Amino acid sequence: MKQDDRGQSGTVDRARKLRHDMTDAEKLLWLKLREAFPEAKFRRQSPIPPYYTDFLSYRHKLIIEADGGQHDPLAPAEIARTRFLEEQGFRVLRFWNHDILANSDGVLETIRQSIDGADNAS
Repeated sequence: MKQDDRGQSGTVDRARKLRHDMTDAEKLLWLKLREAFPEAKFRRQSPIPPYYTDFLSYRHKLIIEADGGQHDPLAPAEIARTRFLEEQGFRVLRFWNHDILANSDGVLETIRQSIDGADNAS
């Protein structure tokens, strides 16, 4: 997930650029999400200011992050970002890029369990 310090100005342009510059793992996950969960209506690179989420389903209040080597989920900035998104009512799932590329079925099963759990809790 990226942060845009410019506020609302340029939000749409920034989201378009992020969608254009997706990693191989993000491209694969986007394809798999649309095939496996069409009812979830995932969006890619959606802004929740001041952040951008890799994949977001408003219907399931679920954010999926594809993290590369530059991400440290224990870094203070990542912890603050996740906390902020959870305070907005979202669940955040994080997957390493290499897991998405090497084990997409396992990643999709984890996502499916999260979606099913949310649907059953409703």
